[in-house]
Amino acid sequence: MAVCRELVAINPANGLTLAHYQVLGSDQIDTKILGCHRAHKAWQQVGFQQRAEALLQLAQKLESQRDELAVLITREMGKPLDQAAAEIEKCAWVCRDVAASGRNHLSSEEIQLDGCVASVVPRPLGVVFAIMPWNFPFWQVFRALAPALMVGNGLLLKGASNVPGCSQAIAQLLTEIDVPAGLLTNLPIHAEEAERVIAHPLVRGVTLTGSESAGRSVAALAGAHLKKCVLELGGQDPYIVLADADITLAAQKCVQSRMLCSGQVCIAAKRLIVVDAIYDAFRSEVLKQLEPYLLADPTDSSCRLGPLAREDLRDLVHAQVVASIAAGCRLLIGGVIPKQQGWWYPATVLEGVSPGTTAFDDEVFGPVVSLIRARDEEEALTLAAESRFGLGAAIFTAREDHARHLAAERIESGSIAINDFVKSDPRVPFGGMKDSGFGRELGRLGMQEFVNHKSIVYPA
Repeated sequence: MAVCRELVAINPANGLTLAHYQVLGSDQIDTKILGCHRAHKAWQQVGFQQRAEALLQLAQKLESQRDELAVLITREMGKPLDQAAAEIEKCAWVCRDVAASGRNHLSSEEIQLDGCVASVVPRPLGVVFAIMPWNFPFWQVFRALAPALMVGNGLLLKGASNVPGCSQAIAQLLTEIDVPAGLLTNLPIHAEEAERVIAHPLVRGVTLTGSESAGRSVAALAGAHLKKCVLELGGQDPYIVLADADITLAAQKCVQSRMLCSGQVCIAAKRLIVVDAIYDAFRSEVLKQLEPYLLADPTDSSCRLGPLAREDLRDLVHAQVVASIAAGCRLLIGGVIPKQQGWWYPATVLEGVSPGTTAFDDEVFGPVVSLIRARDEEEALTLAAESRFGLGAAIFTAREDHARHLAAERIESGSIAINDFVKSDPRVPFGGMKDSGFGRELGRLGMQEFVNHKSIVYPA
């Protein structure tokens, strides 16, 4: 079978082709990797101040081009335009934050020994291969790119195949600031070429944001080739609503989280676990909060719910809804593919969701709310833990001290919000537990993932 030598960008709002992008051949891939390695070698000699200045330049470029970059995101993957603009702003934020905090996060540490001193010195790892998703085609890249630049690493970018224009635009931004050519190198390649990149001796680390299956594959390859990797994978996040919660606030936050990016967010509120005492009132409030989420043109600034990113993804979401109903879940609203061009799916609510159903067990990457009734707090915590995932979670209650205790001791998730929904923040480490991956991005811990720490011992 002939290998396709191009990537195709398709507008999910209407199914029409936007552009074609040539795929690199094997020799071109090797040349690109070598160029990125050489750029890294030059860049690691540059001091922190110059690296910070480059990140500030990058933030300015993002802000000045925000509107056109947002349109690109919306055209390629269907994100509502105001959310796409906010994504670009967040990329500028992480650049500014890393520029401000990077020196401290990467400072040397001295340990007093018996008659000696050990100096722990952080140095760049080298070239890092970033395999990035389509749902946040800029933000996911920049939360790897900004720390990589500050550390002194180079970055090879394999963006998702359905957003090739976004990956190309990011590479173009790097040509407009004072960094060596190739420090961020875009690799327009198919997924099957990832093994070649991971195996390359000049590539020293891999970071992936993607599906559970992709994570298993990449982790196996990275292990086989002795490469450090960080994985941020799927989530089936439990949002626990206790009897003393502010019902309106809880419903608003849960709906806002679930509908963001048309439900295509790894840390969205996917399993709403509500104690019996307030279940009926909460369900009514959720349905009320969902009323404004009507399918609309994502280029319209008032759009709150756009299309899903690809036809196969839309069809998978629908199949998961159908399977859940067949297993005993009840459909309250939505659940029907609209008869119109593009890859649309309406806001959908399932109740009677329980372990063993697709809506409970598996990540549903679309605008589908799963309502789960629990007898009391203890059963809610048990249901929350009954998942192979552990990316995000939230607790809604008037007792914030109690919620903090539960978050620390009872919830198996990497990020937990109290009376709010989970958001990634440049200042806070982010990552998962269990099958949601390992390693951290962002904050001090994230910056140190792709660092070589040298211990240098000398007489006191």
